[in-house]
Amino acid sequence: MQFHFGLRTSLVAVSVLTAVLCGYGLAQEAQSNAAQNNAARAPEASKGMPPRATPADYQAHVQAGTVTIAAEFAGHSIPDPQSALSTEDYVVVEVGLFGPPEARLRLSYTDFSLRINGKKTPLPAQGYELVFKSLKDPGYEPPDSPTGPKSKGSGLTTGGKGQNDPGGGLPPIVHIPIAVSRGWEQRVQKASLPEGERALPAAGLIFFDHRGKSNSLELIYNGPAGKATLALQP
Repeated sequence: MQFHFGLRTSLVAVSVLTAVLCGYGLAQEAQSNAAQNNAARAPEASKGMPPRATPADYQAHVQAGTVTIAAEFAGHSIPDPQSALSTEDYVVVEVGLFGPPEARLRLSYTDFSLRINGKKTPLPAQGYELVFKSLKDPGYEPPDSPTGPKSKGSGLTTGGKGQNDPGGGLPPIVHIPIAVSRGWEQRVQKASLPEGERALPAAGLIFFDHRGKSNSLELIYNGPAGKATLALQP
């Protein structure tokens, strides 16, 4: 009887241990799959734009310590090799940072601000993700709409008069497919100024919340390289 009781106890213990190990293995596999999925969904880091050949190829450039900061004002347009995206809510500045051979510098859009029209308080640069909601592509044509005249300033093909607009005064509402809008967002993210310590030269876009006209502009840098101010052309 003791033999059978001991054997039964051993079998129960083995079964419990096997269940625990299987459960642990499944949990580890679930965590691994979740990590892979999160990595796949994680946004790609900003790569910035190819820096121009020299600082003199920008509208303005100035020295900050051993680093040369160059910049050019792009208005409400977002420079992009594929097509020119635009945003009504933000203005865009393309910046390039140049240094001596093998120089590295910690980069951040928060090192920049923009004084517009001589206002006392300059505007701080904003993260690229805030620009997403106002992105437009002036050349975009909805795939299910007939080719027609584009409404001025709308950035979208109207395809003629709307059903609820006999006079044709207002363009119909056009819903941008999610895949298209995500493509625009990825392009803005990749072109924005990279973050963290980077080898120089490096370049990218920075964004400022501004909807009005820009008659005078001063880009202000206050970062690891020092302090500098650049007068830009509107």
